[in-house]
Amino acid sequence: MKPVRLCLLSTALMSPNVLAQTYVVGVEDLPFAPHYSLDADGQYRGFAREILDAFAADSGVSLSYKALPVDQLLPALQRGEIDFKYPDSPHWAGAQKAGMAMHYSRAVVDYVDGVLVAPQRQGMALESIHRLAMVQGWTPRGYESSIDSGQIQLNYSDDLRQMIRQALKQDTDGAYFNVVVATHYLDNIRARPGALVFDPRLPHTRGSFHLSSQRHPQLIARFDQFLAERSAQVAALKADHRVEANLNSEYMGVEQWKVDFLERQKAKAGVQAPASSTR
Repeated sequence: MKPVRLCLLSTALMSPNVLAQTYVVGVEDLPFAPHYSLDADGQYRGFAREILDAFAADSGVSLSYKALPVDQLLPALQRGEIDFKYPDSPHWAGAQKAGMAMHYSRAVVDYVDGVLVAPQRQGMALESIHRLAMVQGWTPRGYESSIDSGQIQLNYSDDLRQMIRQALKQDTDGAYFNVVVATHYLDNIRARPGALVFDPRLPHTRGSFHLSSQRHPQLIARFDQFLAERSAQVAALKADHRVEANLNSEYMGVEQWKVDFLERQKAKAGVQAPASSTR
């Protein structure tokens, strides 16, 4: 597909005498809302687009977005066909990156990958998981030994939609994915809020998405500066898109209406509870 062009008035990044060129950000060609996705016209949308657009406007650079299959992004970066890769992490694809001089931004957004199960299965032991739904290309961190021993069999799907369908039909005991993305899909696209819930007692992984580049460390440094100086703007974008919704609370993976209800119940119980005597 053709890259999405941003029409921005640009000045030189490092020199006022040279017009800034357009830099190409390689992005994943898959639905991963609310972080990112492509709309019906092939336009890159979501939190990632908005934060990168804000950086471009703030820094006076021009960005375009080139959506590629996940496994083609790193080779494209190596060949110089794209200038940046998003998302990326220093912990991903170590063998493929051997010999590459990679530069990573500070963390853009945090995430949790884990297993979503039917509500009645929440809290069951790891030994109760025998079939795990997965999207092709994902690695179920924390489940390697159970898979190697044969306790867990992986059922692969082509995409999130197929994987969720497997879990809803109970063809598997759970589905391993990004918790925020899976919950967003269930709540807003499948319209089945609460049909699957994240189980924090099962192994799960915390990490961060970063912007990476092989050839433009100075722009990575400028992006880091933007994240630090515009932290309030970044926080507002995160809140608008709910990309870190409840990641550090007891309600991780719970739809917002239920969080609001539980918080109201807590507040009500707190008001009605009799004061205890300290004497």
